[in-house]
Amino acid sequence: MRKLMLAITLSVIAVLLVAGCESESERSEVDTQQGNYDKLVDMEPALEVTNPKTRETVNFFTETWNEEGQLAYVYLQNNEGNMIGYYALDGPPVSMCTALTPPDRQRYNDSPVRVAPGIDGVYRSSEDCSRYYGKDASTGSYVEFTVGMGINMLLYTEPLDNHPNVENLAPKGDK
Repeated sequence: MRKLMLAITLSVIAVLLVAGCESESERSEVDTQQGNYDKLVDMEPALEVTNPKTRETVNFFTETWNEEGQLAYVYLQNNEGNMIGYYALDGPPVSMCTALTPPDRQRYNDSPVRVAPGIDGVYRSSEDCSRYYGKDASTGSYVEFTVGMGINMLLYTEPLDNHPNVENLAPKGDK
């Protein structure tokens, strides 16, 4: 029994050691990528941000949507510039790329790698973010829509009552 336990323990240790090792080709690829990056940074270093407008706008977004009861008016526009409908949502529409957990990625050896924010201090997903969802303000129902393929989303905190393209539109969620 003791020999069996020793053999199992040694097998587990061997598997863990092999799983944690990079192959020579993987190391070579990583070295090449880092070398290319270092050369590009030497040729064109990133500038220091001295006017953080993106961060200011992110804070404006946060202040806007921190306001209790703030409605979002999501207008859908076709590729000819005509408004084809709108939703009045309880809060802003949320991209399907948004999650409540950090955007960690898994590498080949299962070590989590945190995606760093951009130079402007915000995170971005590389996934397809054309699908949105929200809560209809009048019915409380779940709403999901897709932008792209000729459909644009325009987001406002007030209804566009006097806009010529929206005069006869009714909210999509109203029954």
